[in-house]
Amino acid sequence: MKDVRVLEVKQSVFANNDKQAEELRKDLKRRKVYLLNLMSSPGSGKTTTLMRTIEALKDEMKIGVMEADIDSDVDARTIASTGVKSIQLHTGGMCHLDAEMTRQGLDGLEAGDVDLAILENVGNLVCPAEFDTGACKNACILSVPEGHDKPLKYPLMFTVCDVVLVNKIDVMSYFDFDMEKCMEYIHMRNPDAKVIPICAKTGEGIGEWADWLRSEVRAWQE
Repeated sequence: MKDVRVLEVKQSVFANNDKQAEELRKDLKRRKVYLLNLMSSPGSGKTTTLMRTIEALKDEMKIGVMEADIDSDVDARTIASTGVKSIQLHTGGMCHLDAEMTRQGLDGLEAGDVDLAILENVGNLVCPAEFDTGACKNACILSVPEGHDKPLKYPLMFTVCDVVLVNKIDVMSYFDFDMEKCMEYIHMRNPDAKVIPICAKTGEGIGEWADWLRSEVRAWQE
C-alpha cells in the first residue's frame, strides 16, 4: 500500500495569515492608524458598546467602523447614524475575518483618514480568536447573561484578548454571575488582560474603557 501524502493545510493557512497580519500592523503604524479588533458572541452588546464608545471619543479623534457579518447591513446602518465612517463587510458565510479580509475592509473604509479603526468581528467566541486580523489590540465583550464560566469554555478567545469588557452588569443580580470568579478565570487564561465591568445601556464603566482606548491610540501614534 502506497504512503499517503499529508498536507498540514491549517498550519500553512495560519502561518501565511500571521505574516500578512504583521505586515498590516507595520503599515498601520506607519500611517498612525490604530486598529481595534472587537469580538464577542451574538447578543453581547457589541454594537451598543460601540455607540457608547463613539459618543465618548468622536470629538477627539476620527473614527471608522467595519461591521463584519455573514449577511445584512443592519449594524453598519446603526453605526453610521452616529456620524462616523462605517462600512459593512460580508464574509460570504465565513465565521471570522483574517488579515487579508481586514486589509480589504480598511481600504474600503479609506482608513488613512481615521485615527481609530474598529473592526466589529463576526459574532462568536471560537473562529474569530483563531485568526490574527492585524489589529493593534484585541478586545472581547462578555455579557453577564452568558455566565462567568465562559473563559473556561472558550479559552483561546480570552487568551488572545488584551481587554475584556464585562457588559450588562445592571442585570447581574438576576443571574448567577460571579464577577470575582469571572476575573479569576480570565486571568487564568491571560494574566495581563485588563477587565472592565460596563453597562453599555446606562453608560456605567464606559469612561474607564474610553480612557484605556484613548491612551492606546495616543501611544500608537507617537
